[in-house]
Amino acid sequence: MSKQRYWKITPEEIETFSYDEGKLLNWEIKCVREPEDQAHFIGVFMYRNGTPFDYESVRGITFYYNNISRSEVPSITKFLQDKFGGKEMEKGERIFLKDSKEIYSGKDIAQLAKELQAEFNAKPIISLEFQDLEQEEAKDSGLPESKLLPIPGK
Repeated sequence: MSKQRYWKITPEEIETFSYDEGKLLNWEIKCVREPEDQAHFIGVFMYRNGTPFDYESVRGITFYYNNISRSEVPSITKFLQDKFGGKEMEKGERIFLKDSKEIYSGKDIAQLAKELQAEFNAKPIISLEFQDLEQEEAKDSGLPESKLLPIPGK
């Protein structure tokens, strides 16, 4: 079982990819605010098999934040809940939208990244992790080899 991670992808790039959505394990959109060296960011992500929450796995969209004002968190939550639904659950600096709508297509992820950029004034950087994606498949999907970070197998 091999895994491949593609990173530092822009919304414009991911829109052009045509990968097998069933092989996408997880994705992340990290929205960084200027100046980057102050590490102000919002990360929105989804794991196909759910995100760990205590001893259970929660399915749906999750976000985390770093050096973002606590007073801003409800507007981020509302923005995502209005789009995807889900029951809000909080743990530390992570907000889970349990059973929210799940997205896997490049076009849907790109659209979300662009909306996050416009809404929260932050530059989106996207990562995708695939399972069992053959090299030829990746090439045919438009995934750039220059952005591949192989994940060592067990």
